[in-house]
Amino acid sequence: MVDAVQDAAVVVTGAGGGIGAALARRFAAEGAQVAVNDLDPARARAVADEIGGIALPGDASEVVPAAREALGGTIDVYCANAGVASGGSEAAGEGVWAHAWDVNVMAHVRAAEALLPDWLARGGGRFVSTVSAAGLLTMIGAAPYSVTKHGAHAFAEWLSLTYRHRGVKVHAICPQGVRTDMLDATGTAGDLVLRPTAIDPADVADALFRGIEEDRFLILPHPEVAGYYRTRAAEPDRWLAGMNRVQREWEATG
Repeated sequence: MVDAVQDAAVVVTGAGGGIGAALARRFAAEGAQVAVNDLDPARARAVADEIGGIALPGDASEVVPAAREALGGTIDVYCANAGVASGGSEAAGEGVWAHAWDVNVMAHVRAAEALLPDWLARGGGRFVSTVSAAGLLTMIGAAPYSVTKHGAHAFAEWLSLTYRHRGVKVHAICPQGVRTDMLDATGTAGDLVLRPTAIDPADVADALFRGIEEDRFLILPHPEVAGYYRTRAAEPDRWLAGMNRVQREWEATG
């Protein structure tokens, strides 16, 4: 058991399947009381019933008040996991860009705005952001997803540097491929870049709990991402050239 989450009141958004369901299961196994949020009511109820949690279907952007009431007045851990894998280029369309921004970034901002007054007053709280390695690197064929996941990482980083001295813990989970419906939806780009090293959602939950025990901000379920991130920072042209080779390989498959 991880003492930091035992008996904690936890919210996991996008928890009807994939990474969110794995996080909900792991928190429940560690002794937390878990509110399971998902847009699909049936999926939310199924996971909640499985783990002895509370189903809270609906928009992740609006879940905090209902979750606080359902969990007895407080939220100790908030997992901002709901996301959309919007593909396309600069021409994806205003609606696609706006939706990706709203779900992948602004839902996190709204949750933090609702949570922080209580957390700062009592000197503690934990915000977990499912970012993706695309938020540290990028993803071919998915400009809206890549850009907004960079935004999600930047916001998590800002929360951590701003409030860590006031007891707020922040973790940014940045996996590459994970065997979920979202990976299946990435098509040939995902098959090329992500599927060869894809891991199970439970592996992501394991990585998060190791990070919680070690009090780490950046959670890398794929350790090799650290090397890619270093190269991107230290040798950006080399890194961009390598990614462009992947882009051309992908274009050749189409």
